[in-house]
Amino acid sequence: MVKDHIRSSGLTTATAGLLALFGVALLLSATVTSAGLQSSEVSSSEVLLAVNPAQSTVHWSVDSSLHLVHGTFALKSGDFYFDPETGRAGGQIVVSAASGESGNGSRDARMHKEILETPKYPDVVFRPMQIDGHIAPAGASDAKLHGVLSIHGAQHDLVAPVHAELNGDHWKGTAQFEVPYVTWGIKDPSNFLLKVKRVVNVELELSGEIKTPK
Repeated sequence: MVKDHIRSSGLTTATAGLLALFGVALLLSATVTSAGLQSSEVSSSEVLLAVNPAQSTVHWSVDSSLHLVHGTFALKSGDFYFDPETGRAGGQIVVSAASGESGNGSRDARMHKEILETPKYPDVVFRPMQIDGHIAPAGASDAKLHGVLSIHGAQHDLVAPVHAELNGDHWKGTAQFEVPYVTWGIKDPSNFLLKVKRVVNVELELSGEIKTPK
């Protein structure tokens, strides 16, 4: 019984620490808030992708000596634009840190209060800067997205492989990347009973509309 309690306590600490990373995380996607994106910033030669938060999700997972822990974060808003010729990108994607959950109420409550400190840092923001690779005007494409991730009061350079599909006036995309949370200054939740990997895996699923810059 004591052993079970220790195992449960260790898992709670581990997951809370990892959840912190994210909003992690995410990420990634290639996009930003409509309010934060002014039409004057987008030229007629650029493609504007608007994110539909209701059809988009940030998934995260981290392995430990006990088992794999996973959860989600909700997207708050996002718009992303890029120049097909130069690869120049801009905009931002905003993830609600307060929406983070792992399926355990007490664990998530501790994560928000002590780890993510969501009252102080309610959002995680990714700002794309450059795309390496060609995004076709229709059909599927693969490329690398460069940008800056702002989380828990700090900024980190991020490069992620992305897969995008543009069809008519709609688009969808996915991105997968790793977050080295210990390297980024976030506490390692491991202890002598529980060992947690120092990397969190993040997967972004995005969907929305293709808009014409005005």
